[in-house]
Amino acid sequence: MSTFDLIVIGAGIVGAACAERATAEGLDVAIVEPGIVGGGATAAAMGHLVAMDDDPAEFALSRYSLALWEAFTDLPSAEFSRCGTLWVASNDDEFSRIPAKLARLTEAGVEAELVEAVRLYELEPMLAPGLRGGLRVPREAVVYPPAVARHLVDLALERGATFHAQHALRMQPGCVALQDGSVLRGPVLVATGCALPRLLPSLPIRARKGHLVITERYPPMVRHQLLELGYADSAHGADAASVAFNVQPRPTGQILIGSSREYDAVDTDVSMDMVRRMLQRSFRFLPGLRDLDALRIWTGFRPVSVDGLPYLGRVPGMADTWVAAGHEGLGVTTSLGSAHLLIDQLLARPTAIDAAPYDPARVLS
Repeated sequence: MSTFDLIVIGAGIVGAACAERATAEGLDVAIVEPGIVGGGATAAAMGHLVAMDDDPAEFALSRYSLALWEAFTDLPSAEFSRCGTLWVASNDDEFSRIPAKLARLTEAGVEAELVEAVRLYELEPMLAPGLRGGLRVPREAVVYPPAVARHLVDLALERGATFHAQHALRMQPGCVALQDGSVLRGPVLVATGCALPRLLPSLPIRARKGHLVITERYPPMVRHQLLELGYADSAHGADAASVAFNVQPRPTGQILIGSSREYDAVDTDVSMDMVRRMLQRSFRFLPGLRDLDALRIWTGFRPVSVDGLPYLGRVPGMADTWVAAGHEGLGVTTSLGSAHLLIDQLLARPTAIDAAPYDPARVLS
């Protein structure tokens, strides 16, 4: 039986970030992960680093975390690319929503600019004709999430963390039983994404399936991460299945195409009907994609909390038990901020932003 200052269950990008932050604070950490580091939802993520401003708490956490991502700009394996984000408005109605979004971003210190139609096509000549304009956020970026998760775990291991490539079979306050019969003692942090209810059934999580397509390598077609202005409506909607335009240029010369969302899908199989819907949506904005060859199509599951905000904090009614899960499509963006917020609470320190909106107690009262 071994005792630790913190036992982190799950080594996706959120758990990896928490383990790295805990070891940076001098804590003796155990990481429990039976699979590949960053091999679950992290491996299926687009890797966008974007300030989503539709919900104040989501906006606060993403802004906080984006500042922390600056430490990774020179990490080769992260494939950090400051391509910027360009939100595209199809018509006058969508364009009329831009000033309010621009005001929220600039008031919070996020650099952004309104883009009229002429400027839109100067920035992205391959966009479909007839689009109304957009909003450009030039300092946003994309990364390769599995490599970042691996880097964060490696940092933790270099500082003395131990890695247990096993399933956590049972958990009690201050105690985790592993599949080989060994027991780890200490405060426990559960960061297992969609698998959260297996260890913490009191915290509801819904798995939301998504598809991604990546192309072969081509000469540059797009310069920015491109999203339609209705992306957030799709992302936060309650529809059983939805698609939205989201395309990224990768540093490899490939183009990553998303995005789809499906509730109630339980298998990892690729649904060609959903892929066709997703691609048809993308062709509306970027018709040149039709001429490219796809290299790979894959799926993954996003962990969705009851209200769309992650659970970050102490689990009520369970001594020495913490949780960091439920980030849906913003797990990569907010991973570093989530880790800082969680470890500051663990160490009973003031947090950089208000932690109350993410308190797990909100869904248990």
